[in-house]
This record gives sequence, C-alpha cells and structure tokens, in this order.
Amino acid sequence: MLKKKGTSASVSIRKMDIEDIDAVLIVERDAFPTPWTREAFISEVSKNKFAYYFVLELKGHIIGYCGLWKVMDEAQITNIAILTEHRGQSYGEYILLYVMQWLRGVHAKNLSLEVRESNTPAQSLYHKLGFSQVGVRKKYYADNQEDAWVMWVNLNDNYISN
Repeated sequence: MLKKKGTSASVSIRKMDIEDIDAVLIVERDAFPTPWTREAFISEVSKNKFAYYFVLELKGHIIGYCGLWKVMDEAQITNIAILTEHRGQSYGEYILLYVMQWLRGVHAKNLSLEVRESNTPAQSLYHKLGFSQVGVRKKYYADNQEDAWVMWVNLNDNYISN
C-alpha cells in the first residue's frame, strides 16, 4: 500500500481484490460509455495470470483504479479511471506513477495504452509522464467509432516521480 504525500486526506493504492469489484464497477460506469462487465473484472482478477489491477482509495472509498497486463518485459494498460468528482486533483497521475514505478520493480521495460483521440486531458497527462504517440487505431471505440491514439513509454527513461 502506498500513501499519497502532501495531503491531509487519507489516500492509498493497493492491489485490487474480488471484494473491490462492486466499487470498481461504479468507477467504470462513471468513466466509460461502454463499461466492462462484472464477469470481465472477475476473470481479470481471478483467472488472468498476466493481469494486475490496483485501486486508489480516498478515506477508505475506492475512487479510481488502473488495470494492466504484463507479459515478460512488456506491459499494456487495459483501463484507468477516476470518479468524475475527483478528476483534476492529480489522482490519475498519482496512480499512473505508482503503476509505472511498480512495473519498473518487476522489470518491465515498456508500457503502452490506447486513449481516445478526443481525450486531451488524458493525453496531456501521458505526455507529461513521458509517453509518446506511436500510432492510431482507426475506429477503435465501439460506442462512436472514434480513433484511439496508441501511446508508449520506455520505463527506463526519466519521468516525473512522486
């Protein structure tokens, strides 16, 4: 568990458990027009040996999460989300930095993700943390056929640390 520095509020990050799925589904449904199902999260947390999920808690309540797959020395973010009312307060940056640090500790070299072309706040965060746009997935999002930017970072490069 990691506690956020520089705040009086109790903020922590820990690995996600099956018992966290109901709270994570609230975040998921708040953040995405086509949210993952309960069954998808159960499978990820209990069956997928390549999946790692982390939750961000504020005063004991889950307000965000980040999921990823790690295969050998490569990692891919599957989803990352913060409840709407807690966005713009650096919680997304905090959990992403935590995940990047954790990945370095388990010897991952590269991290990639997809982000909506229209999601400029997320793109700004990813650029800030050293990600570069390396490609486009045309009509990636099923809800509106929006393109996704493929972004990538070398975890051995310098990035902002907390």
